[in-house]
Amino acid sequence: MEVIKKKVGELEVSVWSNRLESGAAAGRDTADRIKKLIEEKGEARVVFAAAPSQNESLEYLKNSDVDWTKVRAFHLDEYVDLRADHPARFGTFLRRALFDHVSFKQIHFLYQEGLEAEEMVKQYSALLAQYPPDLMLLGVGENGHLAFNDPAVADFDDPEVVKVVELDEICRMQQVNDGCFGSLDEVPMRAMTITLGGLKRIPQHVTVVPGIRKADAVKAMLTGPITAECPASMLRTSSGGKLYLDRDSASLAFDL
Repeated sequence: MEVIKKKVGELEVSVWSNRLESGAAAGRDTADRIKKLIEEKGEARVVFAAAPSQNESLEYLKNSDVDWTKVRAFHLDEYVDLRADHPARFGTFLRRALFDHVSFKQIHFLYQEGLEAEEMVKQYSALLAQYPPDLMLLGVGENGHLAFNDPAVADFDDPEVVKVVELDEICRMQQVNDGCFGSLDEVPMRAMTITLGGLKRIPQHVTVVPGIRKADAVKAMLTGPITAECPASMLRTSSGGKLYLDRDSASLAFDL
């Protein structure tokens, strides 16, 4: 059940009773947006997030009636120093969750075997310029990051579209807490990410943020200053998207 619906700045916010409901609602919204884009443009270009926070939304999409043959897929970010077959790779995560279950028009993976990180970044930036995305699916990190734009590297006006970044310890520890790695030492130090400047160019977003561990970040993004110290606060300036929360993640930002 939806318990709160309101607008914070330009951002529509929807709070649901639990994680399953918020994820399914985000999935429905995403499916509807994709179908409308296909109807209007003939295809939809979607950037996917790869994180456990997306599980319920991706499960909904996997079983939806979206015509995936008219969807071109990208993803937000990827580790640099991680073997190609590691199960925590974001491309691998998305294959397991969605990409291997439906037939896309085309899937563009960030990681390309045999290329240096800077060359991968250059190629992905060119792809995003060739096929400008219509919609992005987002999560928010425990440190308030969007994609892998941690506060230390976040720039709302970043001239780059994709770049290599150093991951901060809060971000890396979140990957352990999410069950993606067994210890902090296993989490790579570097990643490739679409920048905040790149994300700002994408007109629509569906953002889903469940769980009590995200409550501080949600409070900061919705009630604190709009600053790169909390990169997700940028979403309050965008009129093209919606944020889906559950009671746990919304518990510090709203009186429930």
